[in-house]
Amino acid sequence: MFETICSTIPSDSSLPERANRLEVYKRVLDGTLYDNLPYQFHEERNGTGEYVPLKLRRPSVRYALCRVVVEDSVALLFSAGHFPTLDCTDPQMSRALQEVMSEARLNEVMVDAALRGSVGSVAVLFRVLRGRVFFSVLESQYLTPVWRADAPDTLERVVERYKVGGADLAAQGYDDIDIGTVYWFQRVWDAQEEIWYLPWAVNDPFARPVRDAARSVRHDLGFVPLVWIKNLPGGEGVDGACTFRAAIDTNIEIDYQLSQAGRGLKYSSDPTLLIKEPATSDAEIVKGAGNALVVSEKGDAKLLEIGGTACEAVISYVRTLRELALESVHGNRSSADRLTAAQSGRALEMMNQGLIWLADNLRISYGVGGILLLADMVVKASRLFPLTVRGERIVPLDPAQRLTLRWPRWYPLSADDRLKEAQAVATLVNAGQLSTATAVKNLAATHGISDIEAELDAIDQDAS
Repeated sequence: MFETICSTIPSDSSLPERANRLEVYKRVLDGTLYDNLPYQFHEERNGTGEYVPLKLRRPSVRYALCRVVVEDSVALLFSAGHFPTLDCTDPQMSRALQEVMSEARLNEVMVDAALRGSVGSVAVLFRVLRGRVFFSVLESQYLTPVWRADAPDTLERVVERYKVGGADLAAQGYDDIDIGTVYWFQRVWDAQEEIWYLPWAVNDPFARPVRDAARSVRHDLGFVPLVWIKNLPGGEGVDGACTFRAAIDTNIEIDYQLSQAGRGLKYSSDPTLLIKEPATSDAEIVKGAGNALVVSEKGDAKLLEIGGTACEAVISYVRTLRELALESVHGNRSSADRLTAAQSGRALEMMNQGLIWLADNLRISYGVGGILLLADMVVKASRLFPLTVRGERIVPLDPAQRLTLRWPRWYPLSADDRLKEAQAVATLVNAGQLSTATAVKNLAATHGISDIEAELDAIDQDAS
């Protein structure tokens, strides 16, 4: 069924094959997968009276199971209580990076990146404007990364190329544009420049891209200001694996089964009348309790209804499909009714173990392969430009410092869990097996401590 629906979505042969594949996944995520099917679900006959098969009808019920799995995993990855903290041996540098990331709203950017990147990949653009750092998310559908031959993990350039209507270009201030023509738009990022090109007509075989000197920018960063993030291990080429690919077929089956069940309920509310000949009247028949039908001795009249047993069977089938789909993509299948242990943080982890495994893999992609690379760009840029945070200039940062991420717990601890943890930490510190600095670092996320050095200073002042 998925392949049948994909065949109705127009594909562009002038674009890479991955662009068409990502377009389909994006439609699943946005809930627009069925928009190209020609008939509504209730349209059982076309204009000529022919029966319309289900594969050509848009479901009347759309269960956004794939979207739910993505949003649940991203919430567990980058919500306000789950965002990691940048750490290094220099506390001043760590504090400066945290302030830069906070002003640039990196948390919000990474949530957006993880949502869009769930189709396979995503890119995050790094810019420095008037001393301030900015991050923005670029969908990878029309981006093509090129890696250095001597360093396969380092970008050499990234090309963005897609089609755009003339009216849109004219609205953006482009001159000599025919609003009825479709144009190619292209720009390229490399280690020294962001190069824009003048749009050229798609239907002109002799047209070639020409550099747009007015819009091109020279940044002189010495690196491509883009971080390319692969969603999950696997995938094809420059794209990682899609988070929800394994659940798409089952999700489609659920949509059509629920739509059929809804159609059956509507039939039960307004059943079809069947009259067995010979009938006694050729007048128009009006259904209803107040309109009795009179037939001959050999005649008969019945209401064709769909029994409730069929609807219950559909609901049971859909529940099974949902369980299978969530299991295939490591979604949240937890139910508090099945849990016998106390509702502690550990118990919640046991309930959502599959979802935690998914988010744990995403931590590698978007944490190590995303946040740390963006932080490294900030460090390099601080030695080239005077960076400011809230109007105050920060000192150039040391690129020799090793940056790490400190992730919080998956779920907050209960009061009893916090008490036991505090007792264990205090015992280790008193026994000389754990330093006070390490103890504070381990407890920082649980107790909302953002500045560890300031907390250690406060502890020393209280002790004195």
